[in-house]
Amino acid sequence: MFKLKNYINGELVEPTNGQYIDNYEPATGKVYSLIPRSDATDVANAVEAAKLAYPGWKSMRTEKRSAIITRLSNLINDNLDRLAEAESRDNGKPEWLAKAVDIPRARDNFGFFATAITHFASESHRTGDGLINFTTRTPIGVAGCVSPWNLPLYLFSWKVAPALAAGNTVVAKPSEVTPMTAYLLSELCIEAGFPKGVFNIVHGLGGEAGNAIVEHPDVPIISFTGGTSTGAHIARTAAPMFKKLSLELGGKNPNIIFDDCDFDKALATTLNSSFANQGQICLCGSRIYIQRGIYDRFRDAFVQKVSEMKVGNPKDDQNKMGAIVSEPHYNKILEYIQIAKEEGGTVLTGGEAVKLDGDLADGWYIRPTIIEGLDEQCRTNQEEIFGPVVTIQPFDTEEEALELANSTGYGLASTIWTQDVSKAHRVADTIKAGIVWVNCWLVRDLRTPFGGMKNSGVGREGGWEALKFFTEAKNICIKY
Repeated sequence: MFKLKNYINGELVEPTNGQYIDNYEPATGKVYSLIPRSDATDVANAVEAAKLAYPGWKSMRTEKRSAIITRLSNLINDNLDRLAEAESRDNGKPEWLAKAVDIPRARDNFGFFATAITHFASESHRTGDGLINFTTRTPIGVAGCVSPWNLPLYLFSWKVAPALAAGNTVVAKPSEVTPMTAYLLSELCIEAGFPKGVFNIVHGLGGEAGNAIVEHPDVPIISFTGGTSTGAHIARTAAPMFKKLSLELGGKNPNIIFDDCDFDKALATTLNSSFANQGQICLCGSRIYIQRGIYDRFRDAFVQKVSEMKVGNPKDDQNKMGAIVSEPHYNKILEYIQIAKEEGGTVLTGGEAVKLDGDLADGWYIRPTIIEGLDEQCRTNQEEIFGPVVTIQPFDTEEEALELANSTGYGLASTIWTQDVSKAHRVADTIKAGIVWVNCWLVRDLRTPFGGMKNSGVGREGGWEALKFFTEAKNICIKY
């Protein structure tokens, strides 16, 4: 059985306690590798290595730091097929999706921030009378980065790339559910020539290794993506220590479809925004609101298209959906479908597990599910399911659509479909979400801020916002 290793102080090392966790392949439901069950000792070793490496990495010329990170981006590109295959096997997503989205975006994240840091400028303000103020931005120290399982390498890179580019050293923990591509990345880091201790990857459970990173007194900055309840725990732990925090948390995103939309484009994109990556993307639209004038037509066409989506072997490019990431999450999704039925919802399509044959017989597959007939305050519409389950509901007016969209405690993303530019601006301005897509979905410009409102998080990632988060501003006032 293949054993993954931690990446500490430039070397691949076993956990100090010698303990490992089973790593399951979702498509088969079987263990295929072992993950270090690291503890506070491993984290302490990684932090110590990062502390020792920090002065040299911080003072390194920006161009040289940029070149090392660029080499890593190029190595990801050179190993794209290998990484995509590993991502698919570890996560359950279709391999074609990992090749088209996950690995290219991870590559681009490193490439973008490697370049962006060379354009990251200081500000100066002349106030007259021989006074000038200028603001510098300097790295903070050892950054703790904890990433989720749904887009493993993509979101891992989204954190560590700006942290490293800004001049911080990093101790990162990938999800214990999907650790493989982070492990492969550590091999590429060695090949790219990262100085020892600059970038450390510690595998293990969130409550053990992850918590040790958050609690460590020498880690002054924490970036976390994951569930809202875990984010609340991190905030309670880190706030009294006055750590800098970025929390990208859950979502319950609305998709508002007005009757003046481009029907065919709205339908095609809603299929993707509902069920991409088995609905396991924090940006998926799980609450679909359709104006009554086209409700019946859209619902019927949507149900027909969803019922035709193929679920199965992630290695088969004909399948639009692969396996659910883990057995506990698979069971959670099925429980929510049952809750929806008990709340009075009608399953229009899906709502059941998919059982395959042969080596895939024990895999975790669920048919994409559409539920109708629920009000906005039910658990199904208020709580994050994070799977291939959406609800569908009509509305009459723009005001009603906004009331429905804003009715949850979340505020991460939203999608609006209309050809009326004035309406698009009004709704986008009023909706309580950190990201609003109009007539599109999941279009990302790496320069723009990313993050949510309300229970969907604190702070912003992406572009200059990420580089600002991973640096500390200092104003210097000089009289001359």
